[in-house]
Amino acid sequence: MKSKQKDFRFRQLLVLCGLAAAILLPGCKGFPVKGEKEARQQVEDATAQYRPEGQKPTLPTLTTNSSLSDFLTYALLNQPKVEAAYFDWVASVQRITVQRSLPDPQVTFQMDIQDVVTSLMPGLMMSFPGMGKLRAAGAVAAAASQGGYFTFRSASLQSAFDVKRTYYRLYFLEEKIRVNRENLGLLQELEGLARSQNEVGKATLQDVLRAQIEQERLNNDIVNLEDSREPLLAQWQAALGIEPNDPTPPVPARFESTPLDLAADKWLEQALAENTRLKAMAADVHAAEAAIRLAYKARMPDTSVGFMADAKMSPVLYRPWGTVSIPLWRDKLAAQVAEAQANKRAGEARLTAEQIGLAVDVAERAFVYRETTRNLNLLQRALLPKQRQSLEVARSSYLAGQVDFLNLTEAEQTLLRFNLDEVEARTQRELSLAELSLIMQGMPPSGGGATGMEISSPGIGAGKKMGGSTMGGGPSSGGMGSSGGTMLPGNSAPPPKKMNQEGMSQ
Repeated sequence: MKSKQKDFRFRQLLVLCGLAAAILLPGCKGFPVKGEKEARQQVEDATAQYRPEGQKPTLPTLTTNSSLSDFLTYALLNQPKVEAAYFDWVASVQRITVQRSLPDPQVTFQMDIQDVVTSLMPGLMMSFPGMGKLRAAGAVAAAASQGGYFTFRSASLQSAFDVKRTYYRLYFLEEKIRVNRENLGLLQELEGLARSQNEVGKATLQDVLRAQIEQERLNNDIVNLEDSREPLLAQWQAALGIEPNDPTPPVPARFESTPLDLAADKWLEQALAENTRLKAMAADVHAAEAAIRLAYKARMPDTSVGFMADAKMSPVLYRPWGTVSIPLWRDKLAAQVAEAQANKRAGEARLTAEQIGLAVDVAERAFVYRETTRNLNLLQRALLPKQRQSLEVARSSYLAGQVDFLNLTEAEQTLLRFNLDEVEARTQRELSLAELSLIMQGMPPSGGGATGMEISSPGIGAGKKMGGSTMGGGPSSGGMGSSGGTMLPGNSAPPPKKMNQEGMSQ
């Protein structure tokens, strides 16, 4: 009879413990820390546009008539790098709740056994970290989640820049091919002039051969340029986040420049205020400050309390118990505080260094923009019109026998180089505008900037000055323009070529 009563009490205690765990634990919620609600609201707002209902939204249909904004939207929603940054940020926001929550309660069970079971003690145990520890840990996680948010924004901006950069390079590649083909047609006309002059005895066959040699060289340049389209299309596909096995996406037929509606003297101020990389570093500093407060909380002892009942005893024996940790190792506590303080100072130093570097980035991109704008104006307003006129004069003089064919082809080659320089200047200008726009919105582009993104063409390689010298015979201009293929229009004309007896250029 007593045995049945003990078994009944034991089962009753187990049921009570189970009911307590089932009722209390799922219904328990912690208290949000400062910044947690704001972080969750940020996630909710971003998710509504970027991943509504947790799914990728319908992507825009891309055609050659699609606007550049359609391609930018497609890349933002489809680029895996942006998606990875988004989910990293979402995970960091969820981590706030994990860090500021109490440890899970534990159901305990203990038995004393001699020849028979002498005691059965189910129970419940709960641990409580030191006062303020959970809130400090949550504050650290909240500050870190802000860094994840700005990293997501930076990835979005970088995706947009990758699309714009490849878009401009593809467009101006077609422009270079067009210029070379137009010049090829001009060379064919010059060959026709040389043949007609040769037929009437006013020129030798050497003039015809010179025209043919230039045509062969230009044909090869066009083939090389057309072949360079393939890697650019691969970059275009990658910028849109399309897998290699999928069909190559179309390229927009219309050209759209990057607007930059901000006064030049406000560029740096805007960059310092809006740069997402700076904001991410500032969030790291805030996280380090919260980590310092958490390190000081390590001096607070942790406690654990529990309650057990012996179902074998009659009457039932109740056993409450508790433990308190002793933060004994003072050197360990001091080291935790010192580590957190050092991390904060390192974060502040990195933030200052990034601000300095940002100022340099803005100055360099602004210089490239101003330089290419000046060069473009010079080419379009003065050099190209005058060189076209010079070519017509040389053509008339050649027909009149006043100049030789070498001078005529030299005028033609100078016009070609001016045309290519004009395309190159437009390319550099658009890339520098895109970079400045990116800096204004958030972050400096990775890599070498506009200087490393020109479209090299046969005969005018990246980083080469036209004509081999700078205007006025002085040293080349410094900064980004001097090393990145920025053209100085006044030196586009090539030096006269020396010809051997067979008409081959040396």
